[in-house]
Amino acid sequence: MPVREKRITIHGHFYQPPRENPWLEAVETQDSAFPYHDWNARITAECYEPNATARILDPKERILGIVNNYAAISFNFGATLLSWLEAAAPDTYAAILEADRVSVERYSGHGSAIAQAYNHIILPLANERDKHTQVRWGVRDFEHRFGRKPEAMWLPETAVDLASLEALAAEGLRYTILEPHQAARWRRIGDVEWSHGPLDPTMPYVCRLPSGKSIAIFFYDGPISRAVAFEQLLARGEHLAHRLLGALSDGRTHAQVVNIATDGETYGHHHRFGEMALAYALQVIESRPDVRITNYGEFLARHAPAHEVEIVENTAWSCAHGVERWRSDCGCNAGAGHGWNQQWRTPLRDALDWLRDEVNAIFAREGARVLRDPWAAREDYIDVILDREEPSVTRFLGRHAVAGAPVTTILELLEMQRNAMLMYTSCGWFFSDISGIETVQVLHYAGRVIQLAERVADVELEGPFVERLAHARSNLHDKGTARQIYEREVIPARLDLGRVAAHYAVLSLFDSFDEEARVYCYDVVRRDLVVRRAGRARLAVGVIDVRSRITHETATFELAALHLGETELTGGVRMSREHSDYGQVSDALVAAMEPGGIPTVIRLLDEHFHETPLSIRSLFRDEQRRILHKLIETTLQEAESAFRQLHERYDPLMRFHTRLGVPVPQVLRTAAEFDLNLQMRRLLEAEPPQILDIEALLREARAENVTLDATTTMAFEAAIERASAAFRERPDDADRLEALETLVTIVRDADLPVDLRRAQNRYYRMRASVRPAIDASGNGARWLELFDTLGEKLTIAAV
Repeated sequence: MPVREKRITIHGHFYQPPRENPWLEAVETQDSAFPYHDWNARITAECYEPNATARILDPKERILGIVNNYAAISFNFGATLLSWLEAAAPDTYAAILEADRVSVERYSGHGSAIAQAYNHIILPLANERDKHTQVRWGVRDFEHRFGRKPEAMWLPETAVDLASLEALAAEGLRYTILEPHQAARWRRIGDVEWSHGPLDPTMPYVCRLPSGKSIAIFFYDGPISRAVAFEQLLARGEHLAHRLLGALSDGRTHAQVVNIATDGETYGHHHRFGEMALAYALQVIESRPDVRITNYGEFLARHAPAHEVEIVENTAWSCAHGVERWRSDCGCNAGAGHGWNQQWRTPLRDALDWLRDEVNAIFAREGARVLRDPWAAREDYIDVILDREEPSVTRFLGRHAVAGAPVTTILELLEMQRNAMLMYTSCGWFFSDISGIETVQVLHYAGRVIQLAERVADVELEGPFVERLAHARSNLHDKGTARQIYEREVIPARLDLGRVAAHYAVLSLFDSFDEEARVYCYDVVRRDLVVRRAGRARLAVGVIDVRSRITHETATFELAALHLGETELTGGVRMSREHSDYGQVSDALVAAMEPGGIPTVIRLLDEHFHETPLSIRSLFRDEQRRILHKLIETTLQEAESAFRQLHERYDPLMRFHTRLGVPVPQVLRTAAEFDLNLQMRRLLEAEPPQILDIEALLREARAENVTLDATTTMAFEAAIERASAAFRERPDDADRLEALETLVTIVRDADLPVDLRRAQNRYYRMRASVRPAIDASGNGARWLELFDTLGEKLTIAAV
């Protein structure tokens, strides 16, 4: 009997819901992700970056190798997540793209990356147009990033019906991946009888579609996948390897591919160090002469399906009730509280369906006036989303716009459609309560849809929409209904160009802007700006042009902002008009900015700039926090001084308590922790860091049994990152090397929980590229000694 191929494929579905404020196109601070800015940043640090630089350890837990897991596994990344990574984590983004290029070479021309339906809509619940647009946008986004056509597409939540498979086949996609229970029946091609029993997930199947097209389907191994995701199989890499190898069988007469699929976040975020277990398992498997790692594309090219399958429509991998998790109270949830229900799901979907149908009618009607074929333009709009620079927009308009049609109207209509799809992102229904951040996010998209629709069609949609939301009730009494959540969280977040101008006006009191500035997704051009002081008071008066980079809407505003100290701020912005009195008012305001003139300034502001009043609330969230911190700096300094005096006065008493093992009174402990952490952060932020003082402060913290908080350990991480980057810039500079080695030694000797990944990554690369050159020069004895010592401190195994 000929030897049949034995192959293993591990698929990771890497995805986060889009988190951007739809008016700013940026992710704002999410406190629940602390100490990170937001959940994207946190999960990148815990999963996406570690999988690009996964560690292989020796028995002493020293780093033997650093590998890019993405190059060996099969994977998909959500398009909206990749967009965020490209801007916010470019090194990780580049590693993902590079991994696909490597996999093309490794796997006979078949890259390991596959596409995903654009923003994770549950496709069986989407209308026909949205199905096709989601697939087409996912394909275009993939081509834009990976530079090749995708062979396959991940269906969000593996939710499937025949129409969704038709949409994949229409785009030339060759296969998808499903859960075994999504197979209804199967048979060998050419046989008459169907089997309804469990199918063999180690081979591909073909699904014949009503259109006459077909698509291959791989069914992942359910038990092993569940063990990876939920049963601690990632506790040790060898356990994962042995489980995968054990699923191969000499008794099978066909080439076999044992394949598993889980959320990619399993490797590092859900299971700490899961990326290391994955890397080690891959190494174990690859060491076997009779087994080979592959990806689905390579296996399918070598082994065409010998069996056909029919699917169970309207099913998904994360709902035992079909696709009910995204439209009804089916019982599936994410750890709901006692007595909770998800009855809110149905009225939420009903409200969004109503809104979608209303705006689709508006798009068809209004779009026909400005676009040659509105729906064809929507299909191609992904090209603008991927590149919003003027040449890209001009090319798009050249293909689709009616001659002379207003550009802003066209872009607003298409943005209305984009946000109408974003509001169906699956995470809005996945979790346990309508007040969760994922569901509130889809309500924000709905708010943006309503605003754009009312602007282009002069219709009133918000009233009927919130009436429908009133039927969706939170399990948390204080949250109320979805209507109340919408009114409390979405309406205040909604903004227009006037709000952007107000933000700029307040910020101009504290920051300096160039003549042309970017404020999130808006361009601001300063025509005039005068800043004057009178004692503690500060006045800014100016004229600016504000332009949306998304819709190209443009307006000119006159602004006047007065800061009287701390949080006392007043003023306003107003639209600039043809016969404006700005010149006279501006001169009068500036002239009044002198001792005793503040009441006159306030009177003039109330008289002329009442259109959009200003306050600290005019700032967008991140800048609001930054400016508030700046404004209370004096108060903080007073508090810091009080804590320091308390700490210094009772320091001997605290040490005495510690030596005797007697608990330190809480008020003294609080003062010491505040003072020592604050001092340490300031020492670490200095350039260069004050090493002797840092060491002395660490000794003091140990003597008083004071714990350094997460913000301080991140300050250590930042200081090491700066030193590592400086060394990379001048790798032959022994002094820079010594500065880095000293900081790492301090962290190691103090056993601080500081993340040294970036420094380790750079060291590992430099050991291969720089150390041999220094060694060959014959003049680097000190450098080599320091470099090798640094490697020991970074727990890099010696070569």
